[in-house]
Amino acid sequence: MQWNLTEDRPIYLQLAEQLTQRIASGRYPSGGRIPPVRDLAAEAGVNPNTMQRALSQLEQEGLIVTNRTAGRTVTEDTSIISAVRERLAQTHIDQYFFQMTTLGYGTQEAIDLLVKRRNTP
Repeated sequence: MQWNLTEDRPIYLQLAEQLTQRIASGRYPSGGRIPPVRDLAAEAGVNPNTMQRALSQLEQEGLIVTNRTAGRTVTEDTSIISAVRERLAQTHIDQYFFQMTTLGYGTQEAIDLLVKRRNTP
């Protein structure tokens, strides 16, 4: 997964969001190790302190756990990961319906378009 960073928001928040996405999608599975800060920073092309700040954010949210001997791991509490995954999905759904509303579609029309698109090869 590529790191997609823009100038419009703080980099550490974008990193935290993308790491959260990786956890929610299972790329970093529950109980799995998170790569070291320096490795992640080099991969993303950012300062290690910026990556550290992003990881601290995830730790505050309970998504990752720091163990002095084992490094950082994804939480084993799958209910936290499920809640984050659902929150992310809800955000995408809200954005979809907002955009469809701006195009003049009603809720049922937007749902019908989703179903039609899903059933189209």
